[in-house]
Amino acid sequence: MKNLDKGTVVRTVLLFMALANQTLIMFGKSALPISEDQVNTLADALYLAGSMTFTIITSVVAWWKHNYVTSKGKQQKEVLKQKGLTK
Repeated sequence: MKNLDKGTVVRTVLLFMALANQTLIMFGKSALPISEDQVNTLADALYLAGSMTFTIITSVVAWWKHNYVTSKGKQQKEVLKQKGLTK
């Protein structure tokens, strides 16, 4: 046991916990008293939160990349205008 690092010990313990959980499920026992409705509610909430986060991040990135909001960006826009590369 002295030769094992912490990561190996943690992964091994988690593996045994997962195997014990699967064994309990196979025999119709629930290790955690969670109903199916609670799982569905949690899944819906996580989906909504993930979807909102994705939308907000992609919107901000798209806005930031396609608008000249920094001083460097304004300089780039001016150079593009001088070269006739913008509308």
